[in-house]
Amino acid sequence: MLTRAEATDLVLEAKQAKGMTFEELAGHVGRHEVWLASAILGQATMSTEEAERVTDLLGLDPAVAVALAEVPFRGAFNGEVPVDPLLYRFFEIIQVFGPAVKAVIHEKFGDGIMSAIDFELDIARKPDPKGDRVVVTMDGKFLAYRKW
Repeated sequence: MLTRAEATDLVLEAKQAKGMTFEELAGHVGRHEVWLASAILGQATMSTEEAERVTDLLGLDPAVAVALAEVPFRGAFNGEVPVDPLLYRFFEIIQVFGPAVKAVIHEKFGDGIMSAIDFELDIARKPDPKGDRVVVTMDGKFLAYRKW
């Protein structure tokens, strides 16, 4: 039986060998590219059908699909600050702007949180004469704290 991490490695190797993008795989599965990348990297659960579509397209063993459909252990960093520069910048954004984002959300919505379960994330490229820009859009349901 394959572990979830072994299945991820096999999918990524086959994806690279076939020269495919997350966008192409997501189109084949019928999901958004960010969600599919998250699922392949072990942070979301694929249905059996979604996992089979990925593994069939990449020519992988059915055992890989079984592992991809397992419920993952979410949380990629285990409490450590990432050293990868791109991931570190997201940590830096939260460290610098997090309290302001929290204050504005509370001001606009009240006491609560943005769901990371009922959630969508999109990444787009925005042309700019000084260098293209990365646009990250997070769209999460507001969940108010309840009183009882």
